[in-house]
Amino acid sequence: MMDEFGLYPREEQFDPLGVMLFKALQVVAFLFFLALLAVSPDAKEGKIDSKAEFIITMDWPDNHPDDLDLFVQDPAGNIAWYRHREAGFLTLDRDDRGGANDFIVVNDKKIPSPIREEIVTVRGIVPGEYTVNVSHFQATTGEPVEANVKVQKLNPTAQVIFDDKVTVNHTGDEKTAVRFRLDTEGKVINVDQRPKSLLETFRSGWRNGADIDPKTGVRVRRE
Repeated sequence: MMDEFGLYPREEQFDPLGVMLFKALQVVAFLFFLALLAVSPDAKEGKIDSKAEFIITMDWPDNHPDDLDLFVQDPAGNIAWYRHREAGFLTLDRDDRGGANDFIVVNDKKIPSPIREEIVTVRGIVPGEYTVNVSHFQATTGEPVEANVKVQKLNPTAQVIFDDKVTVNHTGDEKTAVRFRLDTEGKVINVDQRPKSLLETFRSGWRNGADIDPKTGVRVRRE
């Protein structure tokens, strides 16, 4: 036969283990391809755009028992604070009361969180001046507390426009951390630290017949 002279290649011996391994490799490759499709959606669908224009954070030392509050006023006179967390485009993320509420309950046990932080987001552009204040709501240690305040502009790219420390000394102490001004396009055109009491602003405004609610710090219609 011609095959005896080597004119045709001999058929290799059938290897079932090799075939099984090859098929398994194909299955793995197919599953990997499906996984890539699941985690890599279309570029437009996967794009994440921040809905906040600015983020304002205040933090004080970890595990500190004192209660500090963040107050932010927009150019329209709205004030975001613990009694009114949404005011205009301002939103207070959480009222952090120091040692009073920094914990979660799991299986009837309190698990404390060491972090002391409050965050206000600005979700729209209103031209004019914004005021950021820190208030020492409750001093339990009798010692001054140093808080760090940071203001970041998020769009079109992240930019820190203010980052500094403010010290409050006693219950009721209120300090202006920063005042910044925006133009009609949301560009920061001025940053300073001139003092301005937000608590006194809406309290005195109500006493004088202005349209600011002393309980919330937001503008209301007066009859």
